[in-house]
Amino acid sequence: MSVTAAKGFLAAGVTAGIKASGRPDLALVVNEGPDAHAAAVFTSNRFTAAPVVWSRQAVADGRLAAVVLNSGGANACTGSAGLADARQMAEWTAAEVGCAAADVAVCSTGLIGVRLPMDAVLTGIELASQDLAHTGGPSAAEAIRTTDTVSKESIHTSPDGWTIGGMAKGAGMLAPALATMLVVITTDAVVPASGLDEALRTATGFTFDRTDSDGCMSTNDTVILMSSGASGVTPDAAEFSEALTGVCADLARQLLADAEGSAHDIEVRVEGAASEADALAVARAIARSNLFKCAIFGNDPNWGRVLASAGTVPAEYDPEHVDVAFNGVRVFVDGQLGADRSEVDLTAREVLVEVHLHAGDASAAIWTNDLTYDYVKENAEYST
Repeated sequence: MSVTAAKGFLAAGVTAGIKASGRPDLALVVNEGPDAHAAAVFTSNRFTAAPVVWSRQAVADGRLAAVVLNSGGANACTGSAGLADARQMAEWTAAEVGCAAADVAVCSTGLIGVRLPMDAVLTGIELASQDLAHTGGPSAAEAIRTTDTVSKESIHTSPDGWTIGGMAKGAGMLAPALATMLVVITTDAVVPASGLDEALRTATGFTFDRTDSDGCMSTNDTVILMSSGASGVTPDAAEFSEALTGVCADLARQLLADAEGSAHDIEVRVEGAASEADALAVARAIARSNLFKCAIFGNDPNWGRVLASAGTVPAEYDPEHVDVAFNGVRVFVDGQLGADRSEVDLTAREVLVEVHLHAGDASAAIWTNDLTYDYVKENAEYST
C-alpha cells in the first residue's frame, strides 16, 4: 500500500482531466496524525518550479499535513501566475482536508512552461478528497506517473511495530542534486522533524543522489518525508535511518529500471580511491558518458570509453595503475591490456563496471542505464 502502509495516512489518486490521455493525474496524501512532522529535499536547479518554491516554504517549519501532486504539467517557468496556481492548489487542498494551506506541500510533473488547467485541478482535488482511504496508496502512485511505464512503491516494516512506506515517479531527467524525481515517503514512527531531516538527507545522499539516468536535472525534483507518530514507537535513530535508506534505495532502483527506453541497468563502482569525493567524481564521469552508455546498449565492453571518461576529472591516482572490469572480467589490469573483451557477456540487463584506482581505500558507486534508440525517440516526441 506504499504511502498508506504506515498508520495515520490516507491517500487517493484520481483522473482530473489534466492529461489529455484521460489517465489518472492527481493524487493526495494526508497525514491524520497525531504528529505532523516533515522534512524534504528539493532540486538545486536555478529554474525552480513554482510547486518547489511553495513547498520549501511550507515545510520550513518541519510540519506538513498533506501533499497534493499532479502529473500532466510541471508548472515550471510559469512566472508569478504559476506560483499563484501552486498556492491555490494548497489552499483548495487545505479547505478539503481541514488544515492550514501553509501545511500543504505541492508537487507537479510534466511539460515545462505550460500553465495548469486549474478548473481540472480543482475538480481533481475535490474528487481525491472524497476518495481518501487507508488503502489509497497504489492509486496515488498511479496518478503521479508521466512517462513511467509502471508505478513505484516500497515498504519497510519494523518488527518493533513501525512502518515506512513510499511512492515515486520518474523515468527521465534523473540526475542528482539533493533529490531527483517526485517521491513521497511516510512513516508512523515517532520521529521529530529534525530527526526526519537528518535521516532523509543521509538516505538521499546514498541513493537518489547516486542515481544518474541521463545527466539531466529537473526543475521540480522533490522528496518529502512525513511522520504521523501513529505507531507510538520511537525507533533508534540509526535503525530508522538505515531503514529509510533502504526504502529510498529500492525506489531509486525502480526508477532506474523504468528509465526511458533503457535496456541495461548499470552500476559503476569505483574502488581504491584516495577519497570518497574522488570515487564519486570518477564514477559520475563514466556514468554520464553518452559514448559509454551507447556501448553498453550495444553489449560492447568498451573499456577505452571508461578510461577516457575517468580521465576527465581531477582525482588523485596514477593512470599507469588502474584496473577496469566488466561483470567480473578484468579487461584492463594495472595500466595494461587484460582479458579479451570477447570474454565479457553483457546480454543480461544488470551490468557491473568496476574501476580500481589503487590510490587509497575509499569507494563509491553510481547507478545509471544505457542510452538507446527508444530514449531518443521518446524525448524527441515528448511535447508533440
